[in-house]
Amino acid sequence: MPHPKWRLPLLGDLLGVSADRQIEHAVKLARQLGPIYVRKIFNQHIVFVSGADLVTELVDEERFVKHVAPTIVALRPMMADGLFTAYNDEPNLHLGYEVLRPAFSQAAMRRYHETMLDVTRQLLAHWDMGAVADVVGDMTKTTLEIIGRTGFGYSFDSFRRITPHPFVAAMIRALIHAQRSLFRPPVIGNITGWRADRRNAADIAYLNSVVDQVIESRSGAENDDMLALMLNSPLDKVNIRHQIITFLSGGHETTAGALAFALYFLAEHPEVAARARDEVDSVWGEDEPTFEQVAKLRYVRRIVDEALRLWPTAPAFAREARVDTVVGDRLRMRAGDWVVVLTAALQRDPAVWGPDADEFDPDHFSTEAVKGRPKHAFMPFGTGMRACIGRQFALHEAVLVLGMVLRRYDLRPQPDYRLRVRELLTLKPEGFFLTPVRR
Repeated sequence: MPHPKWRLPLLGDLLGVSADRQIEHAVKLARQLGPIYVRKIFNQHIVFVSGADLVTELVDEERFVKHVAPTIVALRPMMADGLFTAYNDEPNLHLGYEVLRPAFSQAAMRRYHETMLDVTRQLLAHWDMGAVADVVGDMTKTTLEIIGRTGFGYSFDSFRRITPHPFVAAMIRALIHAQRSLFRPPVIGNITGWRADRRNAADIAYLNSVVDQVIESRSGAENDDMLALMLNSPLDKVNIRHQIITFLSGGHETTAGALAFALYFLAEHPEVAARARDEVDSVWGEDEPTFEQVAKLRYVRRIVDEALRLWPTAPAFAREARVDTVVGDRLRMRAGDWVVVLTAALQRDPAVWGPDADEFDPDHFSTEAVKGRPKHAFMPFGTGMRACIGRQFALHEAVLVLGMVLRRYDLRPQPDYRLRVRELLTLKPEGFFLTPVRR
């Protein structure tokens, strides 16, 4: 099977790989080695797949299931048996899905809409001050506040703070620690990394304490959000804590990154922004949008999808064989073997997306274009039972925020900025600022 040229004793294929640029390196290798290749990391061989035909087989739920890969295992000290990090046979996984599905019904989404509007108003008031906007920071504040208030009745007071809430700082440090722990050499890394481990344990303890306070403050209170559903279910309080941290971490990070990438592309492509603004003005007029009107912004939705295509904020997922099988007549897998589906490469495959696969063009998601390509060529939310439970929540939120921003501002980029991507649990632009100018 194709693999990187330079393989070192003990380290394997780690030459030239940064812990902060894993996905970028993996996508480059897919371009060089093809839609299926293998890397050796220390003593473990990992197969990466990005061809649409191969992925179509791997998403077959009868043959494959989600694999909790090392990148996810590294998050278990923080999220344990939450929906994202639970093993397939853990009881709280299936119970959690059963309990939380009603939180993402259309009726629930209608209830969340006004809160999403209110938080977006805070973002606009912040941008009305006329300063250069820290896009990633402001999108993080927006999405964290939305999930905190809609899901758990808790406000982080994000737009009243000069610096991020300590919860956010501790969460980011924990995510960085989890990512870098994957690149520790066995045994020696555990000895040399004791200071980082101690700091990480303190950060996780702080996250737990904040969430436990939220849970205690709501015990017995009447509400109809995610926390109320869990408090009135068989889930124990420790698992409820893990579920809340899962949603506060992954649930806001992914949407914040998607919004930041979309705003980057809108600032760089004023003709696309103008077309989207015309749609917003036509559909919404001067009034604040109703729940139904958000879904009518079809071109804005294409912008969100195209940003997620080029930079999927969840850039990979792993699949494990249920039975002995062969993928694409060339990859033999025994039951329990697993591979990484590299979404970030799959969604830029020129064989599927055409010669402009690396170019930003929302018309990649026109009705005709969608019908003309394989179903599984676009998978930013994962697949199967373990796909993102909050997909519709995130899409409604993203289209609403972009629509409100486009209607109010012209977006002027920093002239010398070149897109750089930061990799944590998710992807997001790094060092990206723009100037929002009132229309």
